[in-house]
Amino acid sequence: MTGKATRLGLAGGVVVVTLFGTLHGQDDWFPFGPFRMYSTRDSPHAPVTSTLMQGITSAGRRITINGTETGLRRAEVEGQLGRFEREPALLATIADAYQRRHSGARLGAVEIVVRNYDLTNGAATGHYTQKLLARWTRS
Repeated sequence: MTGKATRLGLAGGVVVVTLFGTLHGQDDWFPFGPFRMYSTRDSPHAPVTSTLMQGITSAGRRITINGTETGLRRAEVEGQLGRFEREPALLATIADAYQRRHSGARLGAVEIVVRNYDLTNGAATGHYTQKLLARWTRS
């Protein structure tokens, strides 16, 4: 009987924690709370945010830097936005990674820009605003 009681007690505990997490939890409560991305939706009129890495070559040309050019995935960069904003000198590692993958290419600056694209009824309007989040310049 003690084995059955233990199993029923554990199952009941899981049910209670899952119900509580469903009502009050967020992503960090998983698996006892819902993933926000699956339990909510954004307004079709709300702007869509996109993060860009840009480099400025020694010739002054602005280029967009993607993950294959540095070895860093977009999610890895976005996960560290706060650090890059507080310590822009960390962007030197992006310039170094770019240079390793593009022999002879030397970036004079690296920027992280956040763009907010306007939507109307879920469709892009073509308008956006942008904010410079962090900038590192080679000295």
